[in-house]
Amino acid sequence: MASSKNQEREAREARDRLKAYNARQAVHAQQTKRRFRDNLVFGLAALAIVILVAGVQFIYFSTGPGAPVPEPSASASAAAGANVGDVPDVAVSEFRIWTGDITINGIPLGIELDGALAPQGVAAFVTDAQSGYYTGKTCHRLVISEGAGLLQCGSENGDGISDPANYAYGPIENAPADGIYKTGYLAVARTASAYGNGHQFFIVFSDSTLPGDEFGGYTVLGKVTSGLDELVAGVVAGGIADGASDGAPVTPTTIGSVTVQ
Repeated sequence: MASSKNQEREAREARDRLKAYNARQAVHAQQTKRRFRDNLVFGLAALAIVILVAGVQFIYFSTGPGAPVPEPSASASAAAGANVGDVPDVAVSEFRIWTGDITINGIPLGIELDGALAPQGVAAFVTDAQSGYYTGKTCHRLVISEGAGLLQCGSENGDGISDPANYAYGPIENAPADGIYKTGYLAVARTASAYGNGHQFFIVFSDSTLPGDEFGGYTVLGKVTSGLDELVAGVVAGGIADGASDGAPVTPTTIGSVTVQ
């Protein structure tokens, strides 16, 4: 009888241990499932935050006011290593010094172009000037920052977006090796291509650091020899829309004429 009771007690204890074990296994499985779910949710949330932060940083540092070094915006699109469209013959530059004027908002700016140092760029600029292309075009972009000060002009549609793809040329010429564009420089804006130069140009009104990309810097055509102070007072002093450091000038800015000789 005693043996039977002991067997029943042992059986009952075994059942209890099995029940307890199963209960622990169930709890463990539930915890594992919960941890997996929590980790998945946390991981997805973290990924979303990373994507959001990366997106905000990209916008801020590439196109927004946080851009460390403003670069002249795109002018035309071209395949690397080849001119596109009816690009003026380099011989138009005559490989000599040209002088002339750019009138912006009635302010005459004396200019000097170096056809020996930038023959392709000067040939294109001279052709645009002589054809009257620049007359009535706007200066759509003003940059005022600690590291750069420039006014960009000559966009086909006045919006600064790439000009028609049927006009783009290269190579980059006479770009400063140190990436410093001195006050008074007159240079060509381009896309991310050594053959992405177009109609657009920019005037540097304060020493600017514009590091080149894998293709190089920006073609320096020459310099502004007079009228820069008046341009600063008449256009730059008005500031940039929305108080930004890079954007449309508050003062509407139009090219009256460009003459060269």
